[in-house]
Amino acid sequence: MELNVFGKPILSCCTDPMTGYFRDGTCRTTTSDHGTHIVCAIMTKEFLDYTKSRGNDLSTPIPHWSFPGLQPGDSWCLCISRWMQAEKAGKAPLINLNATHKKALQYVTLEKLEEYKSTEI
Repeated sequence: MELNVFGKPILSCCTDPMTGYFRDGTCRTTTSDHGTHIVCAIMTKEFLDYTKSRGNDLSTPIPHWSFPGLQPGDSWCLCISRWMQAEKAGKAPLINLNATHKKALQYVTLEKLEEYKSTEI
């Protein structure tokens, strides 16, 4: 059973659009997930613009990958390194901690993650 940052069963991040390394809606990972897509983030225009400026365009649809393109308000399993980069730049989106994988704690403290906890979840 996969656990979240609180040591409880991880909740689904989003199924519309379908997210996660395994495209099952959860921010689970495996050794083949080189991006470590474990942070359930709620997209903002500011973050989408920032990540696009850094070479990772998440807002443009890619039909042949069945990727609809993300809009502000969508939830998505982000790479922990991208979230940390955005946090340092002051552009990090809020996150759903109940849907963020416990492996995130290998990279960042729970206290730091809690600073970005979404109150809408």
